[in-house]
Amino acid sequence: MGIAVNGADITDAEIGAELAHHANAANPLQQAVHEVVLRRVLLDEADRLGIVAGDASDDERIETLFACEVQVPEADETACRRYYDAHRTAFTRGERVEVRHILFQVTPGAQLELLRETATLILEELRQRPERFGELARRYSNCPSGAVDGSLGQFGRGECVPEFEEVLFRLAPGELAGRVVETRFGLHIVQVQRRLEGTLLPFDAVRNHVADTLRRQAWQRALHQYLHLLVGRARIDGVDLAGASSPLVQ
Repeated sequence: MGIAVNGADITDAEIGAELAHHANAANPLQQAVHEVVLRRVLLDEADRLGIVAGDASDDERIETLFACEVQVPEADETACRRYYDAHRTAFTRGERVEVRHILFQVTPGAQLELLRETATLILEELRQRPERFGELARRYSNCPSGAVDGSLGQFGRGECVPEFEEVLFRLAPGELAGRVVETRFGLHIVQVQRRLEGTLLPFDAVRNHVADTLRRQAWQRALHQYLHLLVGRARIDGVDLAGASSPLVQ
């Protein structure tokens, strides 16, 4: 059985034309099918509401449909302050940490479990004798920083890979990470030596940004709900849109 929306067939040509836009998707064909079907659902709803084509493109008709049917309230002062208080890290500038590490690089042919066991044993030794960090970095680290006791210098947020950063900014000065940290570069024993706490931007300086963020989040939630409503009302044959995502709602 072919794919149809409200009794109208979806053609292979429509799907083929859409497929080129989803080359990087995990499943390009599935994503293209979902997109074509969802657009047809939206255009059928535009027809039902009398949002006619005229000189407007299909994209413009869909934008008009959203503008008419998807409404979100403005974020009030209380909501903005609540978001600000819950995300203070995002509004802090100048926060930096001084870091050193011991890197166990994962190379082709390396026995990962053996590396992980070695790194764990050295981490346990450093918990007992932290003064040996420089010595063990010089002996074991596969990073050039090993020559300088493992020192990597200072990092601000966004300046290193996320899985590394996530650990760094949770540590107090002198604290070792409680586990071996795994990144795309290998296995790391990590210690923060010093930190500069940075400055929290005042609420008034970021109020508009917070309001825009809350408005965008509310819009996306409302849009998802609206799309689910339309999909639930439409007669769709040949494909299941449950859980489907679409660039239309990004």
